[in-house]
Amino acid sequence: MSIIIIETTEYQPLVDLFIRSGLEFSDEEPVSTDIIMAYKATDGDKLIGGCILSKREGEFIIDGIAVEPDYGKTGVGSMLLEKAIEFAKGLGGNDLFLVARAPEFFRKHNFHTIEREKGPLFFECYTCSQFNKTCFPEVMKKSI
Repeated sequence: MSIIIIETTEYQPLVDLFIRSGLEFSDEEPVSTDIIMAYKATDGDKLIGGCILSKREGEFIIDGIAVEPDYGKTGVGSMLLEKAIEFAKGLGGNDLFLVARAPEFFRKHNFHTIEREKGPLFFECYTCSQFNKTCFPEVMKKSI
């Protein structure tokens, strides 16, 4: 394995990965979201993970993070998340928000659950057909 994490402007392969991983995605979000930085993890030529750092309502958010199942538990997700955290810190960010389908992973990185009203609007999550049926997300925050 030769895993590399790099910045990317190729968003569609990341979106495809997010969708394959069960994350909801829509081009028609009711709140404007600005992509700040995107990272991809590769093993050779194979895309194995991705993470998008964005800003919504003036706050930094993780707008998607996923790792191919064969690479779970290898640390790839943690590496991607740390890259995004460091980038947000470098831009003067104080907090980082996300909606977690796997909250235990994010708790290991010092995120904590908050009331959804205390974070930026994550509309697409709460209108998704999976919400509270097969997906029980938590809005989380980390002070950076």
